[in-house]
Amino acid sequence: MSLLNVKDVTLNFTGTTLLEGVSFLVEPGERVCLMGRNGEGKSTLLKVVSGDMAPDSGDIAFSQGAKVAMLPQDVPEGITGTVYEVACEGLGALGRHLIAYHNASHALETGTGDEQAAINAMETAQTAIEREGGWEAHRTVETVLSHLDLQADEPFSILSGGTQRRALLARALVCGPDLLILDEPTNHLDIEAIVWLEEFLTRRVKTMLFVTHDRAFLRSLSTRILELDRGRLSSFDCGYDTYLDRKEAELEAEEKQRHNFEKKLAQEEAWIRQGIKARRTRNMGRVRELRKLRQERSGWRNRPGKADMLVQEAGRTGKLVAETTNLCFAYEGKPIVSDLSTAIMRGDKVGLIGPNGAGKTTLLRLLLGQLEPQSGSVRHGTNIEILYYDQHRETLEMDKSARDNIASGADFISVGDKRVHVMGWLKRFLFTPDRANLPVHVLSGGERNRLLLARLFTRPSNVLVMDEPTNDLDAETLDLLEDILLDYSGTLLLVSHDREFLNNVVTSTLALEGQGVVREYVGGYDDWLRQRPQTKPTAPAACKQAPEAAQTAPESASKPEKKQKLSYKDKFRLERMAEEIKTVPARIETLEADIEACQERLGDPELYKGDGAEVVRLKERMETLESELETLFAQWESMESELSEHGMLE
Repeated sequence: MSLLNVKDVTLNFTGTTLLEGVSFLVEPGERVCLMGRNGEGKSTLLKVVSGDMAPDSGDIAFSQGAKVAMLPQDVPEGITGTVYEVACEGLGALGRHLIAYHNASHALETGTGDEQAAINAMETAQTAIEREGGWEAHRTVETVLSHLDLQADEPFSILSGGTQRRALLARALVCGPDLLILDEPTNHLDIEAIVWLEEFLTRRVKTMLFVTHDRAFLRSLSTRILELDRGRLSSFDCGYDTYLDRKEAELEAEEKQRHNFEKKLAQEEAWIRQGIKARRTRNMGRVRELRKLRQERSGWRNRPGKADMLVQEAGRTGKLVAETTNLCFAYEGKPIVSDLSTAIMRGDKVGLIGPNGAGKTTLLRLLLGQLEPQSGSVRHGTNIEILYYDQHRETLEMDKSARDNIASGADFISVGDKRVHVMGWLKRFLFTPDRANLPVHVLSGGERNRLLLARLFTRPSNVLVMDEPTNDLDAETLDLLEDILLDYSGTLLLVSHDREFLNNVVTSTLALEGQGVVREYVGGYDDWLRQRPQTKPTAPAACKQAPEAAQTAPESASKPEKKQKLSYKDKFRLERMAEEIKTVPARIETLEADIEACQERLGDPELYKGDGAEVVRLKERMETLESELETLFAQWESMESELSEHGMLE
């Protein structure tokens, strides 16, 4: 039975039919990616499915009893509590017990409140968690928060928008939904977190409906593709690469069909202009047919053309763009760059990769001379004109139109040394006249990003610096941006978490690998994976003549790492785990016996003389038991590993 049934959904928005008779099913075990150009209505369709927006007509039905979780593109208002509390929201009563347990252990660790009351609250919560078999959920919450780089006790309300979305992603992941709906889940995640998310979803989530513009993520996860194009939905039961081939063939066939239609319409229009020579039935029938052709033609929604973005290039720089010698910089005692010596030459396309918070933007500012190194030196070449794209610093006036954000009410703008009509310039970035005159807050995330690029590319440069330019851009625009950057004769410095974009564009990579280590590699992301050291990097020798602040390092850096003392929370949890693991072998034996009984019953020929309902029931029962057994083995392995690490495995 389908988990989701969307039937004949229609929605008109801003004078355009955004969704026109959209119908589709999502079956158990499918991982369906919803694709389409920016502004086609992908996020709107997900909002309709989740109930956040009502369609003009049509029905949405979920399988009875199905648990559905969603990550929206925009953060809803009114969410309160800590990150941990938000993450546990979808777990019902178990979530409340986990929150009580976490808050009591936090109070004990920080010494806040009544110690005995906290101990009593923790023990009460533990009993409830054990009763509901909730320790696995507890481990899942902590694992997800750790990999998404979230601090459990931070108030949700004070977080940045990107961090709030990561917290909402955690909430969607930990509740174990039957259907998981994700809108751009990789936004604001670094590469390490994206790779972990792929693995987590592959192992733990069977059925998904998601929107993403990360092509590597899409290739890894999707089993079927739905494409929203001019209000209509098409299904492609294949992977991404096969979809691209089929879509290209489909567009060629459509173009040929429309060409033949236009040819026939032109012939009929020429005939009618000559006048009807006789009122014969066949002639009047021809007139009626012409009216039908005109009506059909007026209902066409033409596919927008391809973007035609241009980068205005300034005069050439000298051969050398930037050279660093023994460059060092630390922030609050944490080394960001230690002893980096490298040269960036004219025409180089350099990618910067590293975890969130590693210092990629800081390294950019050092290379550009916007930040003074604490030791070492940076030397720049001649005739450098820098163009810096940073989607967090480049701001749009949300209440003004796209046109006014570019031209401030004028009809013409300066692009390099030319005057260009603002609507003609926006057309290059796929803005139709009606979209160009809408307020920015109505535009999709991808359209806003294209608008930033449209404003940026009016200025000339020979050094282009782009910090996360790919967020929300559709696959077609990403392909075009790649081509533009490959043809750009100047020097490119690129920060991105889009692995395919890095592979396709950059010629070398500066990787921030922790402890101030920055290494240079030839090629893009996949080349870095092959070349990087497999062991954890060690920090370079301290920089010579560095200021005191730059040489300050955590005390643990120069001492052997001590085994950390267990917190109250971990001590109690591990003790309970040690008791729980003793019951696992017996539970495995019971499941194996039940599976064997199902197999014997299914092997009985008499069973198949009935109406078949019992056969279906037994097969579903056996699948459930096998899934439970697989999960139990994984839990056993995880518990053994953790208990052994702390010397608590009997």
